[in-house]
Amino acid sequence: MNKGWTWLPAAALVTVPGIVTALGLIDASDPVRAVAYGVAIVGAAFLLSWAAEVVQLDFSQGLALALLALIAILPEYVVDATFAWLAAEDPAYAGYAVANMTGANRLLIGIAWPMVIVIAWLRFRRPQVELEAGHGLELVVLLAATLYAFWLPFKVAISLLDMAVLVSMFGFYIWRVARLPAEQPHLVGPAKLIGSLAPRHRRTVTALLAIGAVVAILLVAKPFAQSLVNTGVALGIDKFLLVQWLAPLASEAPEFVIVALFAWRGQSTAALGTLVSSKINQWTLLVAMLPLVYSVSLGRPDALPLDDRQRAEILLTAAQSLFAVALLLDLRLSLTGAAVLFGLFVTQMLMPETRGIVTILYFALTALALVLSRHHLGAAFHWIRR
Repeated sequence: MNKGWTWLPAAALVTVPGIVTALGLIDASDPVRAVAYGVAIVGAAFLLSWAAEVVQLDFSQGLALALLALIAILPEYVVDATFAWLAAEDPAYAGYAVANMTGANRLLIGIAWPMVIVIAWLRFRRPQVELEAGHGLELVVLLAATLYAFWLPFKVAISLLDMAVLVSMFGFYIWRVARLPAEQPHLVGPAKLIGSLAPRHRRTVTALLAIGAVVAILLVAKPFAQSLVNTGVALGIDKFLLVQWLAPLASEAPEFVIVALFAWRGQSTAALGTLVSSKINQWTLLVAMLPLVYSVSLGRPDALPLDDRQRAEILLTAAQSLFAVALLLDLRLSLTGAAVLFGLFVTQMLMPETRGIVTILYFALTALALVLSRHHLGAAFHWIRR
């Protein structure tokens, strides 16, 4: 038996402690619960990621990669939806929902994007990673979502109208990416083994992996969010910051591992392209989901309220996203650009008091990047007309 098959039951087994705890069969302290639930989410997300990779054999590559990006960060959606749901009972959770959303978005650009460039340099001594011309479409959609996000800090809430606009952007993205040429995927590890099965068996295994993983995530997501908040209180850590960094780090782990493997195998373009697609998912659907879940939990249409701190977090996140898009207008990201993204992210994370200054720096650096990349603007927007 190919030892690669052992990864499947291993990933499934690590979800068991969290599931058993969520079902009330084991009593444990909040920190232990948080670890069990977090590990379960990571294990389930790996199963989902492998299933999503194999789906590329049955759908066009562009649509399959967008689906992979969406599936890989499903735990983030579930955790953030839990906070939005709880906000209907306790308004404090509205802040946690926004903290989790902004933290996930900033982690993706501040950590995952530079990680791909660093791996490419360490492994192949490539000073930059280039995107294919077709990724101009993703940049246009990401830019549109980012520009719309700048409107949110000037409001008192994220409304259902905002949801409609953002979902429309994602729908347009899926519609256009599905029209891109299809190519045979390069599968490795468990995904390759599943893909080698006969079509009927392959689809059966893929469906079972996806369904089992989704069930596990749905069982542990809500208690995971609650345990994190309770653990933060016990340790004296600011609950907003705890939810902003720890929860997204756990739920984004599968995405990080997938793109790291892509980069290590020399598929840096695919790795960075997947991350751009993930950013679109999080900046549109993840934000759009918050007022919808909040309204359903509340039992009536309403908007998720924002306070001054949350509006400042959204503004910082939008500024980071705008700078990231500006860096990619020439369809490449260099070591220098990656270092700036990482440095500014670490600065605002470790020194929250500098976030206002970092926001201004993002705007200034965006202006500089636009001047340097002004000749590439037309090429990027060309893809929206194709």
